[in-house]
Amino acid sequence: MIKRLKDFIGRGGASSAPVDQDRELRLAAAALLVEAARMDGEVDADERQAIAEQLSACFGLDGEETDVLIEAAAAKAKESSQLYPFTRVITDRFSDDERVRMIEMLWTVAYADRRLHDYEASLVRRVAGLIHVADRDNGAARKRVLGRLGLTDDAPAPVSAGASY
Repeated sequence: MIKRLKDFIGRGGASSAPVDQDRELRLAAAALLVEAARMDGEVDADERQAIAEQLSACFGLDGEETDVLIEAAAAKAKESSQLYPFTRVITDRFSDDERVRMIEMLWTVAYADRRLHDYEASLVRRVAGLIHVADRDNGAARKRVLGRLGLTDDAPAPVSAGASY
């Protein structure tokens, strides 16, 4: 499993091997989704399932590939204190429509537990800016997610950043 994980994130071969750009893109997207789930201080089963569903749908991965990707992304996100390395890959490799879809994926994870934490909302707004998604498109993506989840735009206010865990 460790070897597969290392191979998956590009450390398994010789150091001169070319970087697999598809793998890097999947890892960047997954790391952002993991960060969205971790923003409220805990990753629950609904958030993990939302991440897996979003990655599977976006990249056509099976269950095992998705699990390996999520584990690799969690490790990568944990060792990075910045969003920029991940958002740069998204900006460079996703089209405008795909970047809006990435924001929709983030909103899906943020609302997976049916409540929005201030930190989750802040992360999605920051990522939207970093990947050049207009506020209008960010808002429309959020509304599509709320509609799919059966939540209203006047859903309860975000959970306060001062809430205890």
